Amino acid sequence: MTSSRWSDLARPPLNAAALRRAVVTPDSLWTALDVVEATGSTNSDLTARAAEGAAEGAVLVAEEQTAGRGRLDRRWSAPARSGLFLSVLLRPGEAAPAPDGRGGAGMAAGVREPVPVHRWGWLPLLAGVATATALSRAAGVDTALKWPNDLLVTVDGEERKAGGILAERTGGTGVVIGIGVNVSLRTEELPVPTAASLALAGAQGTDRDPLLRAVLRSLADWYDAWRAADGDPAASRLQQTYAAGCATLGRQVRAELPGGRELAGTAVAVDGDGRLVIAGPDGEQPVGAGDVVHLRPSR
Repeated sequence: MTSSRWSDLARPPLNAAALRRAVVTPDSLWTALDVVEATGSTNSDLTARAAEGAAEGAVLVAEEQTAGRGRLDRRWSAPARSGLFLSVLLRPGEAAPAPDGRGGAGMAAGVREPVPVHRWGWLPLLAGVATATALSRAAGVDTALKWPNDLLVTVDGEERKAGGILAERTGGTGVVIGIGVNVSLRTEELPVPTAASLALAGAQGTDRDPLLRAVLRSLADWYDAWRAADGDPAASRLQQTYAAGCATLGRQVRAELPGGRELAGTAVAVDGDGRLVIAGPDGEQPVGAGDVVHLRPSR
């Protein structure tokens, strides 16, 4: 029998028209929202649209990704309609309207200056904060962030990964941010035992429409605050909020760094550049790229 978009009644399709009405409004960051049945990667597709001149605020959502990508070129896959798989286009390198009508120094009233490129590295962390806080409220699930932006939930007393974020420069003024969250995956569908879903963590509901709206609202709010502060992570309270929700801080960790090097110690801070500061035998060292493993306390 040929499967259809209604073949799993526990996983109804997203209502694209209703989402568009709720999200794409005159005063919203979001300028377009498309839902596709399946694609290889929403990040790749939206990056191509950005190269063709897509405006800031374009949102692309897929019911299924067949070649989704995570950090360090890892693959992300899940059954159709079992999660949130989306990418958004932001253009922090362009001047933008200021909702409060006040421009930056040297700018016309109502216009914000481009954010300095050296602060763009905060965007994936910003997306992590926005997604985690939105899902905590909308799904009623305690969430935490593993540096830099893995979304953790607790299942049977154990921390597990339920989502992740990948930010990619588009060239020029743009950044595409991909967000993937397992919503209704069942135990037998998990790709690895350390994975999880909101449902397995006891979510109050797994209706993806309100979850997606909550994530996009939260992301728009945090992006607006960050842009209003010229990308300053402290002035926008992004740095403090990220640290408060980061499960990595205070833990014994091992950072697997580019080039095969490793650094072990205690994660003590996230610095002004979004790097994880690890205190080890040779003092405190910032880590800007690599894979961080939470180590279990020795007994």
